[in-house]
Amino acid sequence: MAELVDFTSEAFFRDPRAGVALLRSSGPVVATKFPIIGRVWVTTTFEAAARVLKDSTVFTLRKEGGALGSVPWWMPRLIGTLANNMLTMDEPDHTRLRNIVDEAFRRRAVLDMEPHIRAIADRLADELFADGSPADLVQLYARMLPLAVICELLGLPPADRPKFMAWANSMAHLTNALGFLWLIGGLIKMRRYLKERLRLTREQGGEGLIAELVRVEKEGGRITADEMVSMVFLLLGAGSETTTHLISGSVFELLKDPDRRDWLMADWGRAGLAVEEFLRFVSPVQFSKPRYVRQDVDLEGVKLKKGDRVMAMIVAANLDPQANECPERLDLERRPNRHLAFGTGIHFCLGHQLARIEGICALQALFTRWPRLKLAVEPSQIHWRRRPGIRMIAELPVVAGG
Repeated sequence: MAELVDFTSEAFFRDPRAGVALLRSSGPVVATKFPIIGRVWVTTTFEAAARVLKDSTVFTLRKEGGALGSVPWWMPRLIGTLANNMLTMDEPDHTRLRNIVDEAFRRRAVLDMEPHIRAIADRLADELFADGSPADLVQLYARMLPLAVICELLGLPPADRPKFMAWANSMAHLTNALGFLWLIGGLIKMRRYLKERLRLTREQGGEGLIAELVRVEKEGGRITADEMVSMVFLLLGAGSETTTHLISGSVFELLKDPDRRDWLMADWGRAGLAVEEFLRFVSPVQFSKPRYVRQDVDLEGVKLKKGDRVMAMIVAANLDPQANECPERLDLERRPNRHLAFGTGIHFCLGHQLARIEGICALQALFTRWPRLKLAVEPSQIHWRRRPGIRMIAELPVVAGG
């Protein structure tokens, strides 16, 4: 077993390239130890990661018999209930739930939300220094934009949104097993709130994604009450947390190199290409959930046995020179750009369009309002949260600049 890399270390989060290269030197699939998960194989190449994510027959999210494998036995039952969503399901349950939320998303017309998302971003950019300077861009902007958008998308009443956003904010501080236990009280309150919102929506109707899910349910969509709650919980987490760190990581890279910022500001038509490269280079999601190997298999020349667990290392796939030329270089004009930031296969990210739109709107609104934005500290003083699997800047203090 290779214990070559500490996946919770500041060094790994600051620059994953060295750790990825070290792992890859041991092979395309490496046995290691991952926090909370324990002993597991991790992929180190694009092709190995893509195969694990695409082959949902050999690599499954559930144990034989259907038990949820990504939640340790000692976790409270509530965690298992909330984790029992389409992101942790194999076929046929995955497709059953995916079709329900796909239909709800189609009715909600996510692409039509772009002007509204830009308006939210403009407002947040205007208010960035309302409480003084320097301001923490993570807390006041990168986190608030996705949370505001997901509250809008879900159709939560405006009066409830501050409370809901405070609960969601508290989840961002999860860094270890004890953190889960500490947040149980907040999770119970959030679950109770979501169940009540679903009940009221069933009785009174409404607007937003919760209402669309209820309509699909009434039209015969097969979904249980617990699955509805865990679905909304998933949309909250998947729709806000990862986008927060895409935005903050992108801004950090631009502030480290003002020439890149100026290049992007000269033509905002380039923003789509730039965000695609930030998805690859920043890699907010670093690992997939663990899969169970259902039969002995040869994965890129490495023999895995039935019952083994394997995780697709997204950050390693995105830094694989076989997938992208000079992957260690941030190239905002990169074409083509082969990355797995949204995964692949049946679990390809449902909210990929929304994340891309939010990334573009966030950068354009921020730098249009504050064209000379600067870091308030040296880049070396920026720190990352020690949360394995997600690359998240803890704080990003900024000033308006001259």
